[in-house]
Amino acid sequence: MPSLMKKIKIAYCLPSLHLIGGMERVLTTKANFLADKMNYEVYIILTDGNNKKPYFEISPKIRIINLDINFELLYKAGLVKRILQYLQKQYLYRKRLTQTLLDIRPDITISMLRREINFINSIKDGSLKIGEIHFSRNNYRQLKGTNILKKIISQIWMRSLINQLKKLDQFVVLSQKDKENWPELKKVSVIYNPLSFYPETSSNVQNKEVVAAGRHSYDKGFDLLAEAWKFVNEIHPDWHLKIYGAGNADGLKQQVTELNLDRSCQVLPPSENISAKFIESSIFALSSRFEGFGLVLIEAMSCGLPPVSFDCPFGPREIIKDREDGFLVENGNVKALAEKICFLIENEEIRKEIGQKARTNVERFKIERIMTQWDALFNTLLETKARNI
Repeated sequence: MPSLMKKIKIAYCLPSLHLIGGMERVLTTKANFLADKMNYEVYIILTDGNNKKPYFEISPKIRIINLDINFELLYKAGLVKRILQYLQKQYLYRKRLTQTLLDIRPDITISMLRREINFINSIKDGSLKIGEIHFSRNNYRQLKGTNILKKIISQIWMRSLINQLKKLDQFVVLSQKDKENWPELKKVSVIYNPLSFYPETSSNVQNKEVVAAGRHSYDKGFDLLAEAWKFVNEIHPDWHLKIYGAGNADGLKQQVTELNLDRSCQVLPPSENISAKFIESSIFALSSRFEGFGLVLIEAMSCGLPPVSFDCPFGPREIIKDREDGFLVENGNVKALAEKICFLIENEEIRKEIGQKARTNVERFKIERIMTQWDALFNTLLETKARNI
């Protein structure tokens, strides 16, 4: 329970809740806990997806406010029109969010570092302002490519962000390693993402099945996993790989076919009960090129799956204790990924032992432990503010 006598009022700002994604899952998990278990008064302020049902279950105690800005419509317009409409929508967002916060008067407003981070510090509603990032600095506000103009734009964009982050009352990142990437900032805390579930039962690691999960995007590296599976399949053709994820999977499916893996590799849509899919499997593979943290990794480990992961920036190294509760291999090294998967396939007792240790070691990410850290941060900031009034 919060240590302050007054019921703490908190407002989260993010684009939407109707899409499936790690940020949406994490926010929903935390907000529900604050409202149901810690007696916080919680508001979630959205810009998009009005009248669309949240993908993840939301506590009835939470009030959702949709400002009906609809930034998602921009992607249907041409470049010039998109820029003009963006400026109009950003102006409207600032106006409506300002009025909403003045009406709510929250104690704390949290930006998930989306469009509101550009102006949230200028809103004088009396609330403390916290920034919460779900990416690493290396992969945020960075335009892809080697074009010099893109690099210059990225640098200007990042400088603008840094100026806003300096004004925050606190900035929260997802890993100790990423904290080192923000030397310009003084008020930086590290709070890991919490587990959204910790099932009562776990995998017996007997099924001849390897599993992976995540959205279909470049950063998740499923193309690298398919290449690794080519090696595994040649040695263990009786094992199967299942990849669950949202987004356009056409490219991955084509790659699977070209590698002649159709019989042993399935590309599947996201599961509404991913923990059950993990429990049905025996090994978890994380092939990401980079991560903000690696929520799916700790979820798989909570189900008793021994993980094999690229040592990508950032997250896996702060989750996995190499050779104790999983394996870390050189980032992008497809052959090494395949070799460790084969090692676990060929050593059932080690597979079982590592899976059990994985389940035990990720208890440190249980929601109760993580939210105690958030509660302490909120109370410390509010107490400091009260002393300075």
